[in-house]
Amino acid sequence: MTDYAGDITPGDAWRILSQDSGAVLIDVRSEAEWTFVGLPDLSALGKTPVLAAWAHFPGMVANKDFVAEMTAALAKAGYAPGGPLLFLCRSGGRSRSAAIAATAAGLSPAYNISGGFEGDLDVAGHRGGTCGWKVDGLPWRQG
Repeated sequence: MTDYAGDITPGDAWRILSQDSGAVLIDVRSEAEWTFVGLPDLSALGKTPVLAAWAHFPGMVANKDFVAEMTAALAKAGYAPGGPLLFLCRSGGRSRSAAIAATAAGLSPAYNISGGFEGDLDVAGHRGGTCGWKVDGLPWRQG
């Protein structure tokens, strides 16, 4: 078994969410990020992101209950096992770890959305201009 199903672009994630009724986007950023930075807007697809923090703000302390909280949130959202799980964070690091954890817990296929919501840092040290959900022009809303 591999660690997780692999990396996909934000555009690929939108396509999967559009075409597969069982696909779920799981945003693993912190509550502060959801509130102040924004959330993917999946309303055009009749979906909402599942929110399960990989780490807690402030301090970004690892959430030791992540898998249990994610599983409960998926059940509440009506997730049917076997549907694609698409993990999103700020830039792709936490979401990759979450996809690996989900796969280890028997939830698959689990994909990491590369570039995340805000993307990588640019030469000036800013996010939101090089890659990611927002830069790709995908729908989002303020939290």
